[in-house]
Amino acid sequence: MIQNKKSLKAWLCLAIGILTATLARAEVRMPAIFGDHMVLQAGERVNIWGWADDGEKVTVTFRGQKATTVAKDGKWMVSLKKMKAGGPGVLTVAGKNSIQFDDVVVGEVWVCSGQSNMEFALRNSYEVTNDIIAATNTQIRLFLVAKSRLDEPTNDVKGSWQVCSPNSAQWFSAVAYYFGRDLQRARKVPVGLIGTYWGGSPAEVWMRQDMLENNPRYKKEILDTYTPQGKRYEVALAKYKTEKAEAEKNQVTFEKRPPGQPWKPAELYNGMIAPLTNYTIRGALWYQGEANAGRAEQYRTLFPDMIRNWRADWREGNFPFLLVQLAPFQRIKNEPAESAWAELREAQLYSTQILPKVGEVVITDVGNPDNIHPTKKEPVGDRLALAAQGIAYGERIVYSGPIYQKLKVRGDKAIVSFTSAGHGLETRDGELKGFAICGEDHKFVWANAVIDGKDKVIVSSPEVAHPVAVRYGWADCPVVNLWNRDGLPATPFRTDNFPMVTAGK
Repeated sequence: MIQNKKSLKAWLCLAIGILTATLARAEVRMPAIFGDHMVLQAGERVNIWGWADDGEKVTVTFRGQKATTVAKDGKWMVSLKKMKAGGPGVLTVAGKNSIQFDDVVVGEVWVCSGQSNMEFALRNSYEVTNDIIAATNTQIRLFLVAKSRLDEPTNDVKGSWQVCSPNSAQWFSAVAYYFGRDLQRARKVPVGLIGTYWGGSPAEVWMRQDMLENNPRYKKEILDTYTPQGKRYEVALAKYKTEKAEAEKNQVTFEKRPPGQPWKPAELYNGMIAPLTNYTIRGALWYQGEANAGRAEQYRTLFPDMIRNWRADWREGNFPFLLVQLAPFQRIKNEPAESAWAELREAQLYSTQILPKVGEVVITDVGNPDNIHPTKKEPVGDRLALAAQGIAYGERIVYSGPIYQKLKVRGDKAIVSFTSAGHGLETRDGELKGFAICGEDHKFVWANAVIDGKDKVIVSSPEVAHPVAVRYGWADCPVVNLWNRDGLPATPFRTDNFPMVTAGK
């Protein structure tokens, strides 16, 4: 028996709480990647999923299709049949409750990821005022994933789909925006861009934990080294908190900054990739590598394994994966020298040679020796869109600059052959720059280089009587000028396999 008004009030609050919790559990719920203005992938089966009570019947309706399932273990998923690009339309999800998503279109969906040069916002780009003003385009939709570092994989992200406008575009990735703009112009269909990036992040934080654990090298060189880093951080953080509290107690100004938290392997995969892997996509864009440059030799396997990881988890086969080669950066050197950044660029190129449907864009012409974040992002996005047209959509176009193919030595001359020469090799500003040659002593010197025919360059030096190897653009900040006549720069390369300065790091 209820004794007084106070206990009656408490009883009612408890009953309402129980009823509210019961109703909340009963409601069909959806992850944040589904929302008004979203883009669903054209030409592929599209996954729609969420949560509901066990045994609850859930029906998804869109464009005349109706897909029904029953929730199991609190989860449900259906697949819509392949659809042509277009829209907009209304997508409804009905269970014990009903959810409606408006202004839903079907088109091309790309995940855009990496570190700070992918995160670099459109508003900070070179001479961007007119591009921002012209950014209104209802055929482009943007979804920015909120940053999240997690120890275990999660099933949802924070974010929402936005129609492309001057306001939404200026805060989004500049590289991704220019890619989407050019792709939409070329394909004339809606384009959805999912931005999931974090400045300064190394590749291993974007990979599954077990992918790292199952590789002895990664376990030793990445996972085992994180533990002492983490312990040092915890000690430093505890000391910082103690000193700050003591200063506040004594009313003393405290100006120290908290210690920087070390990156933890898999944490961005857990928070910013794993929740997206059911969402049907066309492909991925990747601009990262600066944080791994000191371990470039390791990146030769780590990066391809990350691509394999993503492809396995999305369960869409070998979807197109397009990367941006590192831009020139750091002091320009007067003489040929070893370079960790050059080795990282080679590792990036290597991924395109061992994995299917991996493409690379070269940006040796838009770097800045004094700025790790070059502001000219439009050429980067343009070239990614060109690569997508060739790799993802099978258009017969030249989408790559010249790539080293083979070396032949004749007397004191080294003849370098290229693929992807397009309509022929050219230089835009006088004599070829950036070529170096060495003999049996492995000492590289700057070389004379001339274009020979459509796809060859003859390299020589009076200092090298018997050439052994040639390098091009092999520097932190290469100064180079070999292009094809289709307007794309040649990738830096080396013809040798001399020991790498980053080996074992």
